[in-house]
Amino acid sequence: GDLRSVLITSVLNLERLEVDLFRGRHHWVPATQRLFGGQIVGQALVAAARAVSRDEQVHSLHCYFVRTGDPKVPVLYEVERTRTGKSFSVRSVKAIQHGKPIFTCQASFQLSQASPVQHQFTMPAVPPPEELLTQDELIQKFLQNPNLAERYRKHLTKIQAEDVPIDIKPVNPPDIFSSEPQEPKQLFWVRARGYIGDTDMKVHCCVAAYISDYAFLGTALLPHRQYRVGFMVSLDHSMWFHAPFRADHWMLYECESPWAGGCRGLVQGRLWRRDGVLAVTCAQEGVIRVEQTPNQSKL
Repeated sequence: GDLRSVLITSVLNLERLEVDLFRGRHHWVPATQRLFGGQIVGQALVAAARAVSRDEQVHSLHCYFVRTGDPKVPVLYEVERTRTGKSFSVRSVKAIQHGKPIFTCQASFQLSQASPVQHQFTMPAVPPPEELLTQDELIQKFLQNPNLAERYRKHLTKIQAEDVPIDIKPVNPPDIFSSEPQEPKQLFWVRARGYIGDTDMKVHCCVAAYISDYAFLGTALLPHRQYRVGFMVSLDHSMWFHAPFRADHWMLYECESPWAGGCRGLVQGRLWRRDGVLAVTCAQEGVIRVEQTPNQSKL
């Protein structure tokens, strides 16, 4: 379609206040009423990208969430030009609300360089997105079950009403009617809603940063579905960009959690292009606190 993605027209369209000072506003706020981490990461990368030359492309970013974001006020992004080298440049970004940093980030950019040293993992074999239901269609299917407990019906209806600017098609959606432990892995096809088109690759990287945090940390909960989550929030988030991609085209997001403990969970992710090229690698650790009383049946 020709409808421009809201991620470009609104969410990642920062207002420049000074040379290296920007203001970002909010689009989708989760039911927790805390700012969505992917939005902050994506906006911070936009601010960093505006402080480098067009020829430099982001290859990595490393972030820490230090305070809860307030959805009632905008976020200010302050950029520091830490280093500008011949091949690599580093930009540091501080996100500020109420006069205090809520998030810090360092992003590294590189001028294109060829190398014979190349390898990658193999993309998992999965059904194409055309053969799968969207998250919205799956929720609608669950809601048609007359035996669904009312509190879960309300929860699913609330998710369905959220204006998330991402299209999602789970490959192996968990059975919401079961509390049985599952392997800490999930696969889903993702893309930005709307049209972005061919543009500076940094734009697609900013959109991927937004997408990468959605449902990511939840992977660590799959073996522990008997517990109800009391509190879950991201602590840090890292990304490495390997190859060009289009964030408005379907990409396979492969997520796994190798470890959880000490009220923390670690997740790793890989974003694959449809042609099997590994485009992005992600990692995140978050706080996970659960209520000790096991979940009741959802039926």
